Amino acid sequence: MTKSFILIAEDDIDDRHLLDSAFREIGYEGKVEFVADGVELMNFLHSSIENEYVPGLILLDLNMPKKGGKEVLQEIKENNGLRKIPVIIFSTTKNQTEVEKCYELGANSYVVKPENYNSLLQFAENVRQLLFMSNNQ
Repeated sequence: MTKSFILIAEDDIDDRHLLDSAFREIGYEGKVEFVADGVELMNFLHSSIENEYVPGLILLDLNMPKKGGKEVLQEIKENNGLRKIPVIIFSTTKNQTEVEKCYELGANSYVVKPENYNSLLQFAENVRQLLFMSNNQ
């Protein structure tokens, strides 16, 4: 089962470009896949299970069209074939109630989107290390 790629659910095209650039700049050699909304994410994941092409990590924006991040998170964590995939909420939302709700739903981590590119690079490096560690267990 392939687990060497990061799946990013992000509807903002600029944020997608910045994330892709950050992962390339820190030397991440794995694949980065993008989906634009919660429906597309769940379709991708259900297809992934069938094809044994499951991501090693999901970065999940909370505020997406069609199906929001919390709803998607709940679906992932209630699905036996998906629940073990680490999910990092990656959002501009800083509301403590929202953060707590995400952890209750099974988020592995909650990160407020960095305000500058250097912080984004550090975040990408942390994600790369996390993925590396989880693939070597």
